[in-house]
Amino acid sequence: MTRRILVVEDTVDNRQIVRDLLTSAGFEVIEAVDGAAGVALAGTSRPDLVIMDVQLPVMDGYEATRRLKSDPALRAIPVIAVTSYALSGDEERSRAAGCDGYLSKPFSPSHLLRMVRGFLEDDAPHA
Repeated sequence: MTRRILVVEDTVDNRQIVRDLLTSAGFEVIEAVDGAAGVALAGTSRPDLVIMDVQLPVMDGYEATRRLKSDPALRAIPVIAVTSYALSGDEERSRAAGCDGYLSKPFSPSHLLRMVRGFLEDDAPHA
């Protein structure tokens, strides 16, 4: 069964890089360009995992994650925060919002794939 991953990212080039990486690894990718659209799409499509940019228009990734995690139907979906503004305390802030994983840009494609696979394998430890 193909796993579905929601990528919430406002930058076209970044979305394409992540889409190409994930689809070449056999994942189905759906996309949203802002936090509000990401929350709505998660509600209708029930992805297996969300890759959430932190700096987003309309609603930032922190608030979008809080909304996902406050919905009983969506709270079990792992969320990996991705940010290009990796400042001291950002990982803690992401985790406090409910993110299950954290990556700063630029990230290694192999590291992202390992993290994604880790969250999607039932017995794998979460990063």
